[in-house]
Amino acid sequence: MIFTAAPLRLAASKLPAAAGGAAGSSSSAAAAVVGRHHRAFAVRNASSLSTDESNKNSKESRREIHSTTRSSQAEMAIPFPDQAAAGAKSSTSSSPLVDRFVVTAEVAVSKIFPAGFGWQASSVVAENAGIATDSLNFALTTGAGDAIGVLAGHFAYYAAKKKVTDATDEDINLTQELQTGILLGSAACCSGTAWQPIVNALQGAELPFTQVFAGTWMGCGLAFYGGLRVARTLLSGPLQYVEEPSYENSKTDASLSAAIGGATGFFVGTDAAYLPNQNFLIDVVGIQDGTPDLTAAAIAGSSTSLGFLTAQSGLNVAYPKGKCWND
Repeated sequence: MIFTAAPLRLAASKLPAAAGGAAGSSSSAAAAVVGRHHRAFAVRNASSLSTDESNKNSKESRREIHSTTRSSQAEMAIPFPDQAAAGAKSSTSSSPLVDRFVVTAEVAVSKIFPAGFGWQASSVVAENAGIATDSLNFALTTGAGDAIGVLAGHFAYYAAKKKVTDATDEDINLTQELQTGILLGSAACCSGTAWQPIVNALQGAELPFTQVFAGTWMGCGLAFYGGLRVARTLLSGPLQYVEEPSYENSKTDASLSAAIGGATGFFVGTDAAYLPNQNFLIDVVGIQDGTPDLTAAAIAGSSTSLGFLTAQSGLNVAYPKGKCWND
């Protein structure tokens, strides 16, 4: 359903200084002959040495400034705060693969489950208001519910985590978490809005369940990716902690969107009415007629979480180190 630089190397040649006891003698100048080539070395006086040392210090200062700038940009390049926590852990004891699964679990709890829950709950609101499931209003209503679930779930999770762990503002910056939630919620609104029209179109074509499942995975994954890129463009200006679109974050956004597509694909399994004999998820996440609304919303959240965990687990194992969104 919804779901997020090369240093200069300056080599300084140190020229040997020649010193002689008898000044003015031409034989006191150092000379080296290699084959046919002659290389003469001049004696540098104290003022040139001072100038060289000053230039060297200036270059060193510039390198430090550039290094600091790149370090700050690298910190801002972390697509989602969950990754910062994993990075801190990997520097101590756990392996990068374990860190990936830790982040995956945190995202499933804080964003993916609330997204499915919010979508299903908003669909109940829409149906009770007499909005047809094939209308634009229904799609927009469920997309908004998806987005609210992501934003609220993300912020509430980190607010609770900060309280429970007694973390400092440096460890968990709630302003940053709020802005990250807005970014992800914006993308989730796109995939959540697209879900029902995509499913309606594929089911209307009377495709097998597996093709509806795969088509929804791809369609909503693309919708999430597009929403994420547009949100970065629009929000990176007013929101301090939202990174603007770049080639690097386009790759991490793509891997995240692939996992989000898996969440939306598994959500198709909640429709117990469409080709139930082909629905391999019906016994796990199928929502039958008469299911209480709150229970149905919980099942919906479970289906998106299961889909995300399944898809992301594959990505965790397949992606090289440092290449996936949760590294």
